[in-house]
Amino acid sequence: MKRTIGFAALALTMVAPLAAQGHAHAPGQQLGSVEFSVQCNAEAQQRMNTAVAMLHSFWFPEARRTFEAVVEADPGCGIAYWGVAMSHFGNPMAGGAGPDQQALGWEAAQRARSLGARSDRDHAFIDAAVALFEGHERADNRTRMRAYEAALAAVVERNPDDREATIFHRIMMVANADPADLTFARQREAATTLIPLFQQQPQHPGLAHYIIHAFDSPPLADQALDAARRYADIAPAAPHALHMPSHIFTRLGYWDESIRTNRRSADVEPALGGKMHPMDYMVYAYLQMGDDAAALAVIRELGGDSNGRYAAGNPTSYNALAMPARYALERDDWSAAAALAVVGGPPSAAHVTRFARGIGAARSGNAAAARTEVQALEGLVATLNDQDPYWAHVVDAQRMAVGAWIAHLDGQHAEALRLARAAADKEEEVEKHPVTPGPLIPARELLGDILRVHDQPAEALAAYEAVLKSEPNRARTLHGAAAAARAAGRPEVARRHYQALIELLDERSTRPALAEARAFLAGG
Repeated sequence: MKRTIGFAALALTMVAPLAAQGHAHAPGQQLGSVEFSVQCNAEAQQRMNTAVAMLHSFWFPEARRTFEAVVEADPGCGIAYWGVAMSHFGNPMAGGAGPDQQALGWEAAQRARSLGARSDRDHAFIDAAVALFEGHERADNRTRMRAYEAALAAVVERNPDDREATIFHRIMMVANADPADLTFARQREAATTLIPLFQQQPQHPGLAHYIIHAFDSPPLADQALDAARRYADIAPAAPHALHMPSHIFTRLGYWDESIRTNRRSADVEPALGGKMHPMDYMVYAYLQMGDDAAALAVIRELGGDSNGRYAAGNPTSYNALAMPARYALERDDWSAAAALAVVGGPPSAAHVTRFARGIGAARSGNAAAARTEVQALEGLVATLNDQDPYWAHVVDAQRMAVGAWIAHLDGQHAEALRLARAAADKEEEVEKHPVTPGPLIPARELLGDILRVHDQPAEALAAYEAVLKSEPNRARTLHGAAAAARAAGRPEVARRHYQALIELLDERSTRPALAEARAFLAGG
């Protein structure tokens, strides 16, 4: 099987031998090395280090149990309930957990305040937790995350040498960054602190983790490659630590490495829901290599099928819905996309199926069915405008992308091209969400498709090549670029893209694009 693996210049150049992981883990666990100093007894301190290491790797259930064990060792160690509270808040990069967990986090923050603190520093962390959860019934997570960031900034100001306070503050800077700021100013600012700290603490799990998040964007990703290649070995006991490197591998189109690290993550993650995030990234990587059988096998491993149904629990998370949708769309199986089962889910996930069904129906020639999906997308946009403006923005771009193909079917060709361009422009106004390895199909790639249909191959080539700048080694885009270049009378450009496609795809792939590429190159 052919693989495409590149090696960019490393942003971090320190050597980090994988020796014993220090005091931050229980026997038999590898979680990295963390020193979160508290005014509690020796056993509580050791457990606190372990719990914070778990928290840095977003291993929330285990972190919670370990923070609770801190209190067992020292019943007056109130700072432990700061950790319990944070374990309930959940992943800040995903905007935190739902209302039930926020309520539990508020209970833990109040318990921390009730027990009190034995140092000003511990008291400041407890106050920060109160700032994060207070008013959770009426204030959304994002508003309270900004309050938490401000509280942590105050901790850092009073304790400038406190590395843990600095690290926790910097990841909140990244989590609270505006997704529409494509200069990534806050991410860059956070990284200027995280990188030197990682040089000083090369076994710290949070530093490796948060550098990946800070640089998880197309123009910055190569700067996190060293952290990505090391994080999984720093904290191999934590499932999320094994997955996170694939955020960078995906950005760079290193599909082999993404598959390997996500396989490790899924294998150690006990919960079905937890497996779905790394396995969606794995499905995406297999599809880029044309290994469609392996992609389908991952879906079936989770109890799913190509129709979008799962045997157990009928999960409706973004990743659960995305995998079968990707399987259809990446292979241009429009009829399968149109037939995906509608199984519900929150609006921030339900749009996945509606978009895939809409594109599939329109590209199968069924304008009426596509209009039904556009109406569903419009309803989701209206709901998300109140709940989550980021996803409202993304879904509105999807709505326009489907509408472009409906306009094409209606013979409104100028309107079709207008909508396709508007969809591409709108989608690119915000950065992708960390929940997904990438759009189901980039809107600019769909613009390239419709430009080819309208016999504008030169413009289509420009659209595809623009996608490749942000989504390197994307198989469907490479094929579109090669075909467009060929139609535009640019054989050398076509040759370059066809050659890249051949190097990318599994040599056993049954994709028609592979046979087409081989035939073109063989024909001179």
